[in-house]
Amino acid sequence: PIASDYVQPHIGGDIAFIKGVAKALINNEHCDNDFIQKYTNGFEEYCIDIEESKWKDIEECSGISKGRIEHIASVYLQSKNAVFAWSMGITHHQHGVDNVESIVNLALLRGMVGKKFAGLLPLRGHSNVQGIGSVGMTPALKEQVFKNMEEKLSISLPKQKGMDTMACMHAAYRNEIDCAFLLGGNLFGSNPDSQFAEKSLSRIPFKVYLNTTINMGHIYGSEAEVVILPCAARDEEQQATTQESMFNFVRKSDGGIVRLDNVRSETDIICELALNIIDNASVDFSEFKKHKNIRKAIACTIPGFEKLLELEEKDKEFQIDGRTLHSPEFNTPDKKANFKVVDIPKLSLNTKMDFQLTTVRSEGQFNTIIYEEHDLFRDQTERWIVLMNKLDMKSRELKENDLVDIKSDTGKMERVKVREFDISRSCLLTYFPESNILISNNTDPRSKTPGFKSVPVNIFKIN
Repeated sequence: PIASDYVQPHIGGDIAFIKGVAKALINNEHCDNDFIQKYTNGFEEYCIDIEESKWKDIEECSGISKGRIEHIASVYLQSKNAVFAWSMGITHHQHGVDNVESIVNLALLRGMVGKKFAGLLPLRGHSNVQGIGSVGMTPALKEQVFKNMEEKLSISLPKQKGMDTMACMHAAYRNEIDCAFLLGGNLFGSNPDSQFAEKSLSRIPFKVYLNTTINMGHIYGSEAEVVILPCAARDEEQQATTQESMFNFVRKSDGGIVRLDNVRSETDIICELALNIIDNASVDFSEFKKHKNIRKAIACTIPGFEKLLELEEKDKEFQIDGRTLHSPEFNTPDKKANFKVVDIPKLSLNTKMDFQLTTVRSEGQFNTIIYEEHDLFRDQTERWIVLMNKLDMKSRELKENDLVDIKSDTGKMERVKVREFDISRSCLLTYFPESNILISNNTDPRSKTPGFKSVPVNIFKIN
């Protein structure tokens, strides 16, 4: 888009904004009716909901005027091909799934799904995040993957319902978890409500961390017995590994360098532990010390990964089947896409909480690990700051670098510097994970994702 087409809804106002664009298209009969009739369900109910949505509510929640929304709708109308891309700014809300469904609705209105050079592109971060979801680490193990694992690997999997991350944290808080094996990452730093997270982790009597780098999780919440097992990073693996790109391509590496001669591979450590804990009659984990055998197991259990076997011989990347849609045939029982009616969320603004706060990562940061204070993206040189609209600063009699306390119903950040920034009015921006102390551990009821991107807060000037 050109600069004049840039638009910035209020934090939490995405659904209202998208509804406004849809309303402009439907009111002016600018939908792809042929596509809708042939390839979708639920349009009539969706259309009724859009027609009943009032412009006043749309403008108030989104922070975007009707005229501006209609202009954006006209830009979309002129597009022969449109790709809808989103990441955590859309999903890390307590209505994150509703946000995504709203985007899908907008794409379906003009048939921008199921054809070349158009579609839906969720950006899921680096290859570990992408790949681990692909091979089954999802809120509910896909039925075909479950079936394949039992049949192809000759094992019996537990049938009882498991726990998502936040459910595990609550269980730990209630002293219901005896042991935790923490594979990579930084569970403390990546959890909301840092006081709750520290207490929960401290109540687990035995914790084993498998990490490439020391992080906050090894210090906070480290009561009772803790074992830290250092492991080789991906570019230090001595065997070839595979990685999956955010565009669903899988490619193989050649293995890495020997940086430290006393650090073992992640897979080697896991297999060694399994060999000492699990009966070999169930699964012979010694076989999985060879990476090619892991790839073979993935190829026969995960739909779309059958070509992984060919990597051993051809060493050529491939794109996972069933993810790039060039025709409007969808993975539903009747092969049609479904419109979803989505309500505009009631943002938790009241007389006590005047602002919606979002949290972000900086350019000098990788996940929870901060490598430098400087944030090239926002031209900031320190992190204990809050970025604010200049008109909101003026109304609160705040000047650049004045100190404020930021309070939510969960916690408080103290003596934070205020900086002017291009952000919508009544919205604030701070850095993650420092601001985790403000974030509630309430989650989206459907995705179980915390609302890192939309937190009701207030600020108080320190005199």
